Amino acid sequence: MRRPLCLFCESVSLSGRETVLILNSAADPFVQELAAKATGSAEIIFAEDNLAAATAALQLFSPEQHTRFVPFHAYLQDQKEGTADIALLNLLYQPSNAWMYYALQVAAYALRPGGTLYVTGAKDRGIMSIGRRMQELFGNGETLVMSKGQRVIASRRPPGLALPKPEALPVFADSRLDEGTRLLLEAVPVRLQDRVLDLGCGAGFIGVHLARQASEGHVTMIDVSLAAVAAAQEAVVNSGLRNVTVLPGDGVQAVREQRFDLVVTNPPFHQGGIQTTTIAERFIRESAQVLQRSGRFYLVANRFLKYEPTMQSCYGKVVEVAGNTKYKVLCASSPLPGQK
Repeated sequence: MRRPLCLFCESVSLSGRETVLILNSAADPFVQELAAKATGSAEIIFAEDNLAAATAALQLFSPEQHTRFVPFHAYLQDQKEGTADIALLNLLYQPSNAWMYYALQVAAYALRPGGTLYVTGAKDRGIMSIGRRMQELFGNGETLVMSKGQRVIASRRPPGLALPKPEALPVFADSRLDEGTRLLLEAVPVRLQDRVLDLGCGAGFIGVHLARQASEGHVTMIDVSLAAVAAAQEAVVNSGLRNVTVLPGDGVQAVREQRFDLVVTNPPFHQGGIQTTTIAERFIRESAQVLQRSGRFYLVANRFLKYEPTMQSCYGKVVEVAGNTKYKVLCASSPLPGQK
C-alpha cells in the first residue's frame, strides 16, 4: 500500500522535546513520525473534532510519551494561551473554510512567541487564501515545500502579537433544515413509545423532531464529531425535552448492547474533501446490529448514491418511501441474521 504524501515530514524539524499542537489533523501521516521521535519531555496535544481520528492517533504513542486530547471547538475557551512551540494544520481534514480560519485563530492563541504554525494543503483546498490569512495574522509567511500540487506554508508568532477577537467555530454553515432532512422527517412514522437512534446526528435537528413524536419513548443521538455533539446537546436543552440522550461515538460503538425500534440517518458522503460511501455503508451494516427484529431503518441520500445493494445485504426488505429528483428516502426492515 502506497504511503500517503507527508509534506510535514519534509518541512518540520523536530528535536523531540517540543510541545506540538495538532489542529484537527490527527489523521495526518506526520503523526506517526511524531510518535517515533517524541521524547518523554515532549508534549503532543491533539485539538481534534473527530473522536475516532483522535483515538487512533493516541494509540500510536506509548504510555511514557505525554499526549493530550482537547475538543477542537472548545480550545479557545478551555486552554491557556502561549503554550505550544509548533502547530500543525492539514487543510484536507477541515470541512469548510470557516474551520480553517478558526484553526488559524487557535494557532495564534496557542503558540508561544517565536512558535511556528505549519499549514499544508492543495490549491483546491484553499492553501493560497490561507497563506494570505497567515500573512495578515502573523505578519510573516514562507512557502517551504511545493510538491504534486500541494505546499507547506509556515508563519512564526511574533512577540507582542495582537490577537483577533475569537469567533466561535460554526458547526454547520447553514442552520436551516436542508431539503433531504425535511424529506426524511416527513417520511418517518414514529410511535409514541419508540426507542430511536439518530446515527450521525449532526446538530440534532432530526433527533429533536423525533423525540417530540416519541414522547413516551426515548431518542439517542450519536455523532463522531464533538462539535456536532455539543450543538445537539444545546438543541436538546433549548427544546426542553427530557427523553433524549446525546453521546459522542464512532458509529454504534457506544450503544452496541442496546436495541432500538427505529434507526434514522442522514449520513455524510464526504470525508477529507473526498466523496465516499464508506460511512453510510458502515451505518447501514451497524444499524442492523442494533435494531429489534421488528425495527425499521430509514436513510436519506442523494439519488445518485447507490446504497440499495448494501441495504439488501443486511435487510430482508428495502423500499424507497419518499424522494424527488435530488434525494431519496430508503426504508429497510427485517434485519438479516448474522449482522454482528
